[in-house]
Amino acid sequence: MSDQFTVQDPTTQFQKATPEFQQQQPEPGLEKKMQPKPDDGSQTYRGTGRLTGRKAVVTGADSGIGRAVAIAYAREGADVVLSYLPEEEADAQEVVKIIEEAGRKAVALPGDLKDEQYCEQLINTAVEQLGGIDILANIAGKQQFVENIADLTTEQFDATFKTNVYAMFWLCKAAIKHMKPGSTIINTSSIQAYSPSPILLDYATTKASINTFSKSLAQQVGEKGIRVNVVAPGPVWTPLQVSGGQPEDALKEFGNSTPLTRPGQPVEMAPAYVFLASPESSYVSGETLNANGGMPSP
Repeated sequence: MSDQFTVQDPTTQFQKATPEFQQQQPEPGLEKKMQPKPDDGSQTYRGTGRLTGRKAVVTGADSGIGRAVAIAYAREGADVVLSYLPEEEADAQEVVKIIEEAGRKAVALPGDLKDEQYCEQLINTAVEQLGGIDILANIAGKQQFVENIADLTTEQFDATFKTNVYAMFWLCKAAIKHMKPGSTIINTSSIQAYSPSPILLDYATTKASINTFSKSLAQQVGEKGIRVNVVAPGPVWTPLQVSGGQPEDALKEFGNSTPLTRPGQPVEMAPAYVFLASPESSYVSGETLNANGGMPSP
């Protein structure tokens, strides 16, 4: 299989969505049960030492984009604390194995990001078991489609904000206390921040909040030598989509309307998180890197 340095036609590099993409799982969904399985880069991502000796916390590290980022970070030389829900243990253990095969340390810490104490525990675990934290990648997200605002409950609205925005705030607040100059925070927005779907009212709102939060925080901590940036993926094939993130009948064409005519794969997102974590992006802060298959964004 070709690695990420092989020149390929991006429109055919990964498959288009087809009727086989139509499937549903209960939330939060497992990558192990998806067909076709998302590409996490485990077979193709080749590291070049860009994160040697770094200490990272990655949320949503069991599956989807978080999984691909955790694998890429390890292959670039970083040790990783993995955050995920207890129900996602089967996926997470696969990632632990891949990280350890790369010769790096993997610390698995399941829990619920809606819990402030768990968020603080994640950072403390990195400090205690990795010897510090200098990369925080906030990737985990909650997305449940609701077609009518009348049916969007306060409970779901609150859970979406707690998972996507509050957890980011709690983790950043806890991590910055321990971060030294050269450390980086990478948060995760979405094309939904710019081109919101009517069925993702709560999710899209959180993603716009993440952009603004990050631009503000980047200015606040810049003098400390800490950079804060954002990756904004477009439609990417992950368990988020098949566990209530999209209507099942929409999945057969998921991502095919992008200019690159297909959905993205998690492995295609990982290099953006590597770049923003590495010293190569030393003069980039407060920026949002859009990885969305060519969909226009401001």
